[in-house]
Amino acid sequence: MSKTTFVVGIDGSDAGERAVQFAKTRAKAVGDCAIALCYVIEWSPFSFQTAEENEQRHKRREEEVSMAHSRVLDPAVEAARKDGCEVSGFVRHGDAAEILDNLAKELGAEQIIVGRVGVRGLKERVFGGVTGRLVASASVPVTIIP
Repeated sequence: MSKTTFVVGIDGSDAGERAVQFAKTRAKAVGDCAIALCYVIEWSPFSFQTAEENEQRHKRREEEVSMAHSRVLDPAVEAARKDGCEVSGFVRHGDAAEILDNLAKELGAEQIIVGRVGVRGLKERVFGGVTGRLVASASVPVTIIP
């Protein structure tokens, strides 16, 4: 029997932290379980930029990845490990719903766990958020944490 894996979308919000807590509780209940924490930096390949902006794009990506690790992902991974969980961390660029589903497929995950409202809050409520797109298109069950 293979290890059960949960993919958890995190973004530094309180809802993301509750999603991690839920995943840790579920992982301990399941037993042989791994948690994959994923921070997604929204990044559109279709944005229009000046020549100067294109020159700086790679540098900005590296800076964003470094900040995502130091501010959100690495502390969350460390805390989960201290709680006795098997955990790994990922930072990816792109559409969050698509990235989380692709990571779940890549890892053979059983479930994706996300917070209901992330750091964008009102903007997502008005224009539709990651959770709605994820529920509509995910290849595995999605648990949304209030």
